Amino acid sequence: MKQKIIKSLIFTTIIIATTSSTSITIDPLQGYDNMVKIKKIKPIEVKQIETDIISALIYVESRGNDSAYNDSENAAGCLQIRPIMVREVNRILKKTGREERFDLDDRWDRGKSLDMFHIWREYHHPNSTDEVIARNWNGGPNGFNKESTLKYWKKVKGRLEIES
Repeated sequence: MKQKIIKSLIFTTIIIATTSSTSITIDPLQGYDNMVKIKKIKPIEVKQIETDIISALIYVESRGNDSAYNDSENAAGCLQIRPIMVREVNRILKKTGREERFDLDDRWDRGKSLDMFHIWREYHHPNSTDEVIARNWNGGPNGFNKESTLKYWKKVKGRLEIES
């Protein structure tokens, strides 16, 4: 009587995701002839997510309220964006050759407020610490050097510690 040698494979299909719209699927149960199959998959849509510093700033500025408004500074939205920041972001966009522009009503839209923040941050603070970013967000281009922004930074830092 011949003995059959049975190889047991305890594998499942393995999908290796790549940055393109193609993935490699390896299914050992299909045999060696069909072991590697190329399968088209839908690429993942990349969205901006709120990082810790942004989340902390939103909390300190508005407690997460997209409808927050400070009449004395004409600051609106979740990040309390003032008209001067909208102008600065539009200046950055023009200088970098982008066609997109923002208006004052965009401050009320969380997504657009986050877009403005990211444009400002990437231009002025690509490698800055959270402290520099927070103090300059609060006190303008020289906010990091202003003693008046220390209290603001302590609030943001406290929120960062709570969220981590």
